[in-house]
Amino acid sequence: MGVTTSRARLDLTREQVLAYRRRVGALDERLPLGGPALRQAAWAGLQDSMPRAAVLSLHARVAGIRPSTWESPGLVQLWGPRYSVFVVPAEDIAVFSLGTLTDAAKGRLKAYEVADRLEAALGGRAIPYGEAGALLGVHPNSLRYAAPTGRVLIRWEGARQPLVWTVPAPAVDPAEARLELARRYLHVYGPTTPEAFGTWSGLGAKPAAQVFGALAPALTPVTTPAGEAWILAADEPVARAESGPVALVRLLPSGDAFYLLQGRDRDLLVPDPGRRDTLWTSRVWPGAVLVAGEVAGTWRRADNVVAVRPWRTLAPAEREAVIAEAEALPLPLARPVSVVWEA
Repeated sequence: MGVTTSRARLDLTREQVLAYRRRVGALDERLPLGGPALRQAAWAGLQDSMPRAAVLSLHARVAGIRPSTWESPGLVQLWGPRYSVFVVPAEDIAVFSLGTLTDAAKGRLKAYEVADRLEAALGGRAIPYGEAGALLGVHPNSLRYAAPTGRVLIRWEGARQPLVWTVPAPAVDPAEARLELARRYLHVYGPTTPEAFGTWSGLGAKPAAQVFGALAPALTPVTTPAGEAWILAADEPVARAESGPVALVRLLPSGDAFYLLQGRDRDLLVPDPGRRDTLWTSRVWPGAVLVAGEVAGTWRRADNVVAVRPWRTLAPAEREAVIAEAEALPLPLARPVSVVWEA
C-alpha cells in the first residue's frame, strides 16, 4: 500500500473493529448536547445528501438533538468529499474543502476561477444556486467545482434548491488540510486503507497513497478479517480496549458514516452476502437498523411512516426499542411517527 512503518502489526477481530467504530462514533452511548459533542459527532463530516440525514446521524450520537440542530452556529453545510452535501464543524471548513482540492493544475485553476466568478456575481448575497448558475451562464451543478477552494457554503433543506454564497478563503495550506482530512477518516473509519480514503474523499488512489505515506510515522498497521489496513497509532488503545455496554437500538440514516463503506469493509459489516444488496442498493440507500451493535435490518421513511424491515426475528424488547427510536427521530412532522413492519 506504499506505507512504511516500524510499528508492530495489530491483529483485530471483526468484533473489535466494529466495537472500535461504534466507540469513536459515539454509537454505544449518546454524548451530552453541546458544541464539543456536535464537533465530535461530525469529526469526519456528516453526509447530508438525503434531506436531514445529518440531523439523524447527530441524533444517533448526541442527546437532545432537534430538527433545527443542523443550523447551530458551530455547524455549516457545504459540498465536501466527492462534491456531496455534508454538514461539518464551522471551524473545520478548510479540512472538508481544501482537503479535497485536486493536485492537477487544470482542476485547481477551474476551482478558483469558478469561485472568483461566483464571488463577483453574488456580491455578498446568498441566492438559490439555479439563479447563481444563470448569472454565470453555466449549469448550477458546475458551481460545485468551486467548493474545494473553501470559499463556498450552501444551505439545502431538501425540498428546494440550495442557497449558495461565498466566504473568505481559509488561511490553511491545502496540503495540511488534506493530511487532517485523512487523520479524521482514519479515526472514524479505521482500520482502513489508502484506497478506501481515495474513494471516500474523491482524491483518487495516487494522492491517497501519498498522504498515507506522509502520515506513516503516526500509523499502526492492522490485520483484520477484511485484510491489511491502518489506524492512527493514537487510536490503538481504543481499538484494544475491552468492549463495554452497547446501545440496544440506533436508527442510522442513509449515508451514515457507520456504513458508508466500500469493498471488503462491507463484507466485514454485513457478512451475509444476501443482505448486503438490500443495504447498499444501486439507488438511494435505506437506513440501517443497528441492534446491539450489529446491522439487523433496514428502514425507510415516507412522511410520518417509518417502515422497518428486520433481517431476523427481534425480541419484544428490541422491537419496542426500535419503535421508541423511530418515535424520537428529530423530524419536523405534523403527525406522530407510525412504525410499520415489513417482511
